[in-house]
Amino acid sequence: MSALLSIHDLKSYYGDFQALFGVDFEIAEREIVAIIGANGAGKSTFLKTITGLLKAEPATVMYKGRPIGGLPAHRIVADGIAMVPEGRRLFPSLSVEENLLMGAFTKRAGRWDLARVYELFPILKEKRNSPGTSLSGGQQQMVAIGRALMSNPDLLICDEISLGLAPAVIKEIYEALEKIVAGGLTAIIVEQDVGTAKRVSQRLYCLQEGRVSLQGRSSELTHEQISLAYFGV
Repeated sequence: MSALLSIHDLKSYYGDFQALFGVDFEIAEREIVAIIGANGAGKSTFLKTITGLLKAEPATVMYKGRPIGGLPAHRIVADGIAMVPEGRRLFPSLSVEENLLMGAFTKRAGRWDLARVYELFPILKEKRNSPGTSLSGGQQQMVAIGRALMSNPDLLICDEISLGLAPAVIKEIYEALEKIVAGGLTAIIVEQDVGTAKRVSQRLYCLQEGRVSLQGRSSELTHEQISLAYFGV
C-alpha cells in the first residue's frame, strides 16, 4: 500500500535549538497511526512541521507524492491536511456554528458540510447558536474536530484530543473518529494515554528526545517495548 504521507530524515528547529533529529514516518490511506512520547519528546513539534507552522526542507515531507515541506500552513490545509490542535483553540467570540464555518474557508470540495458534522455530533446542532467556549470540554473538542472536517481534508491530524476529558467522552470522541476514517479519511493521533493509543490505531510510533525510538503494529508491541522506548530505561 502506497503512503499518503511519507516523511524522511525530518529535522526541525526553534531558532538554533534542534528539536527533531532525522525522523522517518509514513501513513497509508485510511489508516490510523498513533504517536506517543513523554512531554518534550517532539510530538507537537513534529505535527507543527508537517502542517507548515515550522520550516522543513521540501523533500523531507512528501504528501501524495509531492514535496510539501516548508509550504505555508494555508497551502497545506488547501492541499487536504487539517489539524485539531491541542487545547481546541476555538474562537471565543463566535458561536458553535460560526466556529465550524471557519473551517470551510478553503472551499475545498468534499463530503463534509454542516449537515454531516451535525449528523456526527448531534449535540452541536442543539448548541449551534451558543458561544463555542460555553460548551463542556468534550463538546468543545467536537467543535474543534468538526471545524477541521469542514476543510474537507484527506488527512486529519489530532493533537491530544482526549486530554482532560472524562472516559465516557473519550470513548465517544474515538468512536466518532472511527466513523470519520471509515468514511475515507486518514488520521494521525498524538495521544497521551498509551492504552488508548494502542487500542484505536493500526500502527504506533514512539518519539524520544526528537527521534523515533519505536515503531510497529500497535497490536504487536509489548508493554516492555513501549516502556523502554518511552522512558529510555
